[in-house]
Amino acid sequence: MPPVDRTVAVLAYPGMSVFETGIVTEVFGLPRPELGVDWYRLTVCTELPGPVPVVGGAALHTPYGLAALAGAGTVIVPGVPDVTVDPSPALVAALRRAHHRGARLMSICSGAFALAGAGLLDGRRATTHWRYADLLARRHPAVTVDPDVLYLDDGDILTSAGSAAGLDLCVHVVRRDFGAAVANAVARRLVIPPQRDGGQAQFIEAPVSVDPDDDRIAASMAWAVRNLTEPLTVAALARQAHLSARSYLRHFARATGTSPIRWLIDQRVRASLALLETTDAPVAQIAAAVGFDSPVTYRHHFGRAMRTSPSAYRRAFRAGPA
Repeated sequence: MPPVDRTVAVLAYPGMSVFETGIVTEVFGLPRPELGVDWYRLTVCTELPGPVPVVGGAALHTPYGLAALAGAGTVIVPGVPDVTVDPSPALVAALRRAHHRGARLMSICSGAFALAGAGLLDGRRATTHWRYADLLARRHPAVTVDPDVLYLDDGDILTSAGSAAGLDLCVHVVRRDFGAAVANAVARRLVIPPQRDGGQAQFIEAPVSVDPDDDRIAASMAWAVRNLTEPLTVAALARQAHLSARSYLRHFARATGTSPIRWLIDQRVRASLALLETTDAPVAQIAAAVGFDSPVTYRHHFGRAMRTSPSAYRRAFRAGPA
């Protein structure tokens, strides 16, 4: 079920780009009466009173400060203005208060530096923009930094990669709170995929020429999605792309930032969500319907991807949001 406290607060700061705040506003701030659920209530908060100058010469005005930030059910920190500067003591205190009272904390892009600076990522896995991953690891060695993923969900604290990955994280939160059907509806309105494939590795700068085999990789992926119930292998995917298995692995990794098997597992887990939410089919039947060779394998991969079991996911979402 969604959290009882559906208030969301996002931090605004001088010199920021409004793109990441816009992501949060688009997902959590716009009313969604067509979805038939008790939607989020968003506030934009600042550390200091007064207008907040943003990139482009505009200024943002809001009556909400750090007290409102610390009191929200979900607290979101977009990219910080300077990754080499520690967050202020006032912001650290507000983030810690929010965490202590059980709020869900999220960062977008370099916002992870603020959470890490407050000590909230110690002993956890986290991500940030690939350009800052090494710096985050050096400045905060108690944090396990994963530079390859688009976002990481560690339960009460979630972190995303570069700016646009904030969209992926926000839609993931909607999915976690309201289920796949609602998240898919929001994604359609945003004209984005409900969940992107691969990780940051596909976006890291590299001198790679345009690859004519990418279209064949994409065609093989589309074929795989249509045939998830089949015992798909790298060899079978390579045949669809008219490539050798070795060449296919290389081109697939370059195009997606992940491996074919990992991608297949993600697709199968994703396909199972709607079945868990909308049918009474046994877990073993759902596992077979999406191509897992056994319920044990399905539960294992589902748990790694969703941080819960298929049965627990069904209990949370089968009846719909409260």
